[in-house]
Amino acid sequence: MMGTHMRKLLSILLVASLMFSLAACGGKDTAKTDDNGTVVVQGVGEGKHGDIKVEVSFADNKIKDIKVLEQKENEVLAEPVYTQLKQDVMNANSAEVDAISGSTVTSKGYLDAISDAIAKSGLTLAAAGASSNTDKNKEEAEQTYDVVVIGAGGAGFSAAIEAKKAGASVVLLEKMPTVGGNTLISGGEMNAPDNWVERALGITDDTADLFYEDTMKGGDNLGSPEMVRILADNALASAEWLRDEIKVEFLPDHLFQFGGHSRKRALIPVGHTGAELITKLKAKTDADQITIKTNMKADSLLTNDQGKVTGVTATSGSGDKITFHANKGVVIASGGFGSNIEMRKKYNPEMDEKYMSTDTPGSTGDGIVMAESLGAKLTNMENIQTYPICNPETGVISLVADSRFDGAILINQEGKRFVEELERRDVISKAILAQTGGYTYQLWNQGIADIGKTIEAHQDEYDQLVKQGLLYKADTLEEAAEFFKIDVNALKDTVMKVNEYAKTGKDLDFKHRAGLKSLEQGPYYIQKAVPSVHHTMGGLVIDEKTHVLNEKGEIIPGLYAAGEVTGVIHGANRLGGNAIADIFTFGRIAGQQVVAE
Repeated sequence: MMGTHMRKLLSILLVASLMFSLAACGGKDTAKTDDNGTVVVQGVGEGKHGDIKVEVSFADNKIKDIKVLEQKENEVLAEPVYTQLKQDVMNANSAEVDAISGSTVTSKGYLDAISDAIAKSGLTLAAAGASSNTDKNKEEAEQTYDVVVIGAGGAGFSAAIEAKKAGASVVLLEKMPTVGGNTLISGGEMNAPDNWVERALGITDDTADLFYEDTMKGGDNLGSPEMVRILADNALASAEWLRDEIKVEFLPDHLFQFGGHSRKRALIPVGHTGAELITKLKAKTDADQITIKTNMKADSLLTNDQGKVTGVTATSGSGDKITFHANKGVVIASGGFGSNIEMRKKYNPEMDEKYMSTDTPGSTGDGIVMAESLGAKLTNMENIQTYPICNPETGVISLVADSRFDGAILINQEGKRFVEELERRDVISKAILAQTGGYTYQLWNQGIADIGKTIEAHQDEYDQLVKQGLLYKADTLEEAAEFFKIDVNALKDTVMKVNEYAKTGKDLDFKHRAGLKSLEQGPYYIQKAVPSVHHTMGGLVIDEKTHVLNEKGEIIPGLYAAGEVTGVIHGANRLGGNAIADIFTFGRIAGQQVVAE
């Protein structure tokens, strides 16, 4: 029989255990009631970049307020989640509401955090009647501006800013709940020959001519020479405009040499993503009092009897049909069609469902289809690019893996290199798909990691990849090989060769154009990756002044286009860092021209 002393001891242990488990389940996060009878509870959900912690207030079995206490989400993509979605939850008195399109992971984490708080509260929430803010936000059915810009990515923002500077009234239409498009979720790196960082680093032999040659060659000479020339000659001015007028901050002491480039010329924004570009562009449009309408999908282009484009019909988020009249013209900056599987298959059957996409859900080719209905000429539509190093589970581009531009190597399941790591994206992607399983591993060490600091710049992505079992930090090559079941002897042989080539400066296997880096010292990072659809090179034919042309090569009056919606720049393959140079160079031209003519 158990003694009294033993029973007391067990009771103490049981209470301690219970207290520990309560603490583990939230402890201080459990429900509290203030003097007014309001119940306040904290809840946690997992967002795209870590935990989202909220504090939910309840009174009379209703959600009265939701405060975000902790979060690390993308500032631009999260904004409608913490405003619009918050309102939806409070109107419904429930976390069972639709996610914000384009911000689904953040939405899910936010809603999960609210659900967690509701569960902890122990309350049964009252069913809410239908409630809406639509009347308050009702749009005028007919609106008139000088210039209508379709698409609030980098091209659209720059067109709108330039048009406003030239004295026009401007409206920027964006079908998604957030601005930014693919520019926002990109690395944001921008090629500009003979830029200020090159000069600071002692790179004095880069020229617009070299950039032109690299870009033409990189696209198999299918880009329009006249248009590529404009890109090459104006990219530096575009970068200086971003730096000086838009106040974008670029790293002062580091550049990337993307595949296919003969020089290190890609400027890197602070934070290593397009968020730096978009937040500064948005601040500029706010300061310039440019009207931006999100959740506003452009449907069709309006023309007058002379065939001039005079406006846009659109549908608001609440389903209202709105007509935006344009006194001077319309700029299409709506991006490509990487997220439109049916459209991809129409022009290139190889690019079917087996490929995921790095693009935003809004990249569905709307602007191309709208302009085509007016007789606009399309070109290059079959050329669809994959980005070689993406998350095998989500298709999202890996920015941690930008260490490839600092010396990381690519190996296959057998532990062998199979392609030059700074080759063109299409070449590397095809080479990866030809390997066992259609995937690759990227391998680098701490020495390479310290060059570009891509792990620190993208810590949340790194943590996510580790959690998914797609990236592993190993002290030794043996450990790295064991984690992904790679032939350890083959891997050691590969690394031994790389170390030798790093010493001699000559890569005898694949002629690495920047020179390989030694992998003698650990620790090591090894990451699994697959190609994912990234950029559609095809689109509308434009001329040097960004007029959209018809099948006969004639200008469609009043219609301009810039960015990924166009098809004349990149040819068969876009070189890394060229999209950002493209969108700002031609976006600015479009904004200037639509007002000048």
